[in-house]
Amino acid sequence: MFDIEEELKKLPSQPGVYIMHDARDRIIYVGKAISLKNRVRQYFQSSRNKTAKIEQMVSKIAWFEYIVTDSEMEALVLECNLIKEHRPRYNTMLKDDKTYPYIKVTLSEEFPRILLSRNVKKDKNKYYGPYTSAGAVKDTLELIHKLYKIRTCSRNLPRDIGKERPCLNYHIHQCAAPCQGYIGRDEYAESVARAQDFLNGHYEGILKMLEEKMKDASEKMEFEKAIEYRELLSSVRQIAQKQKITSGDTDDRDIIAMAKDDTDAVVQVFFVREGKLIGRDHFHMRVGTDEDQRQILTGFVKQFYSGTPLIPREIWVQTELDDMDIISRWLETMRGQKVKIIVPQKGQKERLVELAERNAQLVLSQDKEKIRLEEVRTLGAVRQIGELIGLEGIRRIEAYDISNTSGTESVGSMIVYEDGRPRRSDYRKFRIRTVKGPDDYASMREVLMRRFAHGIEETRKMEDEGGDFSLGSFTRFPDLLMMDGGRGQVNVALDVLGQLGLEIPVCGMVKDDRHRTRGLYYQNREVPIDTHSEGFKLITRIQDEAHRFAIEYHRSLRGKDQVRSVLDDIPDIGPVRRKALMRYFKTIEAVKSATVEELSQAPGMNRKAAESVYAFFR
Repeated sequence: MFDIEEELKKLPSQPGVYIMHDARDRIIYVGKAISLKNRVRQYFQSSRNKTAKIEQMVSKIAWFEYIVTDSEMEALVLECNLIKEHRPRYNTMLKDDKTYPYIKVTLSEEFPRILLSRNVKKDKNKYYGPYTSAGAVKDTLELIHKLYKIRTCSRNLPRDIGKERPCLNYHIHQCAAPCQGYIGRDEYAESVARAQDFLNGHYEGILKMLEEKMKDASEKMEFEKAIEYRELLSSVRQIAQKQKITSGDTDDRDIIAMAKDDTDAVVQVFFVREGKLIGRDHFHMRVGTDEDQRQILTGFVKQFYSGTPLIPREIWVQTELDDMDIISRWLETMRGQKVKIIVPQKGQKERLVELAERNAQLVLSQDKEKIRLEEVRTLGAVRQIGELIGLEGIRRIEAYDISNTSGTESVGSMIVYEDGRPRRSDYRKFRIRTVKGPDDYASMREVLMRRFAHGIEETRKMEDEGGDFSLGSFTRFPDLLMMDGGRGQVNVALDVLGQLGLEIPVCGMVKDDRHRTRGLYYQNREVPIDTHSEGFKLITRIQDEAHRFAIEYHRSLRGKDQVRSVLDDIPDIGPVRRKALMRYFKTIEAVKSATVEELSQAPGMNRKAAESVYAFFR
C-alpha cells in the first residue's frame, strides 16, 4: 500500500522529474523540479492558489514516483521525453502530431543530390525548411531538376561513372548525367550552388536568364523551346511570390503566438528562413480553463521543439516563458549553437507577433465547431463505449485480427487507438510461428501471449535498469482490449491475461449473420449498441482498421513469396540478381516480356544469366 504522507518525507532535495499515477496505474501528470522535495509536497498542501485543474488532478493521484537528475537541464529533457511518450491527461498537450518536409542537399557526396527529407541530422548535408506542404516541396524539387539538372539517382559517384546507362531523367533533360561523365565535377558543383541560391530565395538571376533564353528562342523561331522557357519562368515567379520578405536581415526564426477560450487554444507558428516567410502552421492545444498564456506557450515550446529536428537561431514569443533560460540552454544543446528566445516589445517584431496572434484567433474562431465535432467523434465516442460496459477512464484501446489464406502464412495485427484516434506508431505485426493450418483461436492466443509477455519483460527490464522510459509501446498496456469476435475470442484473451497475471478488461465485437457488428460482448453478456451512435462508429473504425492492417501485411508476405518462388527457380539467378531484376524492371510481367538484350542491361546480369531468365519464361 502506497502511503503518500510517508513517501513525501523521503523525497530528496535534488532536481528531477516526478510522475503521478492514478488508481489504475496510468500516468496522469509529469513535471520537473529544481527540488523534488519542495515541488511535490506543494501538491498535497492546502492552498488557495491551486487551480481547479490541479485540484482535480491531485484528487486522482494514487501514487507517485520520481527520477533524480544531475541538473535542471537534464530534468527538462527527461520531462519532455516522458510527456511525449505517455501523453498524460493533466499536462497541457499538443493535439497535433505533425512532421514537416525539408529539402536536403547531400553536400556529403561528391556529386550532390537535392531530395525531400522528413528527418534532419547533424551531418555534412544542408537542409532547407521546414515547409508546411509536401506538395509545395515536390513542386520546388521538380522545378530545380528542370532548371539545374541535378541528379536524383542513388548511384555511387564517381565510382560508378560509366557502369550503367543514363536514366530517363537524362533523356527528358532533367539531369546532366554525371553518371556518364557528361558533366565535370566543377561544372556540376556550380549547378548545385545555383540551386542553393534558388532555395535561399535569390530568384533574380534565374528570372533574368530565363527571360533572355525565351526571347532568344522566339527570335530564332524555336517556339517549342520558347514555350518551355515561358513555363519555367511562370513556375519560378509563382514560388517567388509565395516567399514574402518579413525583415531586412537573413536570420532563421520561428514566430509563435496563441489565442484561447475556455477549453481550447490554437498556437500559430510562422517559419522564417533566410529572412523570408516560407510557411506557417497552427496547432490545437488541450488546455484547462485556468491556464494562462505563459503556461500554454511554455508547454507548447517544450513539446514542439522536442519533436522538431531543425531549431532556428531565434524564437519570438508572445509572452515570457516559464524557465526561459533553461529552455534556451536546452535548445542550444540540441542545435549546437546559440538560441535566443525573444519577447518583442515594439516595432516590426512586435507587429509580426501580433500578426501570428490574429491568425491564431482566426483559426480558433473558424475551427471551434470543427474541434467540437472532432471531440464528439473521438473522446465522446470513447466515453460512450465506457458507459455501455460500465468502465471509466478509457484512453488506450488495442484491437487484434488474424489473416490467412487457407491457413497458410497466417499473420496477426495489433492496432492502437488513444483518445479515439489511431496511434499508428504503436501498431505491430505478428507472423504466426507455432500454429499450422487455419486455427484463428490458436493464432490469436500466440499473438496475445507474445505481445503481453514481451510487455512484461520490457517493463521488468526498465525497472531493473533504473527507470529507462524510452522503451517501446509494448510496455504500455491498454485500458481496454477489443477482440474481433464474440465469446470465443474474448475467452482466449482472458485466458492469456490470466496466465500472465494481468487484469485488463476484454470486450468482443459481435457480428450478425451479414458479418456486421451488432453489439459488444462483455463480462459474459451481449451489450446492444445504437448503430447510429458515435461509439458504434468508432468500434466499426477500429474493427476495419485491425482487419485492413492484417490484410496488408498478409498481402505483402504473399507478394514476397510469389517473387521468390518464380525467380529463385531460375538457374544462375540468386537473391542478389533477383533483387536487381525487380528493382530494374519493377514487375514480374516486365521481366517475362524482356528480351535477352534488355535483361543483360540490368545491374549484375551477364549474357548467360539473361539467357537463363529468357528461356525460363518461354
